[in-house]
Amino acid sequence: MKILLTGAFNWSNEQIIEIEKIGHTCMFIKDEKNAIENDIKSVEAIICNGFFLYHNIEDFPNLKYIQLTSAGLDRVPLDYIKKHNIDLYNARGVYSIPMAEWTILKILEIYKNSRGFYEAQFEKIWKKNRGLLELYGKTATIVGYGSVGKEIAKRLKAFDVIINVVDVIEKKDEYIDRFTYIKDMDDILRNTDILILTLPLTKETEGIINNEKLKAMKNDSIIINISRGKIINEKDLIYMLKEGKFKGIALDVFEEEPLNLNSELWDFKNVIITPHNSFVGENNNRRMFEVMKNNLINYKKEE
Repeated sequence: MKILLTGAFNWSNEQIIEIEKIGHTCMFIKDEKNAIENDIKSVEAIICNGFFLYHNIEDFPNLKYIQLTSAGLDRVPLDYIKKHNIDLYNARGVYSIPMAEWTILKILEIYKNSRGFYEAQFEKIWKKNRGLLELYGKTATIVGYGSVGKEIAKRLKAFDVIINVVDVIEKKDEYIDRFTYIKDMDDILRNTDILILTLPLTKETEGIINNEKLKAMKNDSIIINISRGKIINEKDLIYMLKEGKFKGIALDVFEEEPLNLNSELWDFKNVIITPHNSFVGENNNRRMFEVMKNNLINYKKEE
């Protein structure tokens, strides 16, 4: 196949040569926003991230294969891809470990009041905090149980946390204590100490964590969102925070990114904000390349 590689992945010359050794021809653009100078009608495969936010997929009449460097599928025209039988692959499993580690970090930062101790250190204040919490025996609800959710559950089990899983398809493994279908999640939220969002953004899941769901949760519960910002209705979340709800919130994703400087989310002391950074880890490049290479090898066998 003739493959268009984009700067969504940090390609080395050696990696490009490996792809070509499989039997493919590669062309490259650094910035996905840039116009393509070569004959785009000959492109059969594209390895990208947000490429189709800037280019019309209909301009690639021979396209039959798309490999995303992201786990999410919300940045590609899924209806067109399905209608034209284009094979679509994502980065499943590539970022699961660093995202799971980030999740555990933020839960512990909230439970152990890390921010308070950091602020006291900068002010040279020696003051004990007698209100720190343990993870032991807490109930965590993971909404969306793919590879990221499973890596999180695996780590939480080491702290003797009770694991609830919410999904559209029933899931069973050694880490799950209870499964609930997403349509029935309200009841399980009432007994949730830690809500962790790892579900994909779709028409059905956009804004699924709204005022109704937030009200159902415990006043001292915490929320971790590493999926997509639009999973949570931010206006509803801000309203509940103003009402004094939640011990802590950790957000790595937002409805609009970068987060607007005027957003009230910046101002809450019990909200931790990071710039869509939870996926970063030093082994991502290796894992991503192995996924891309194996997919291309298996695809070539099928041709």
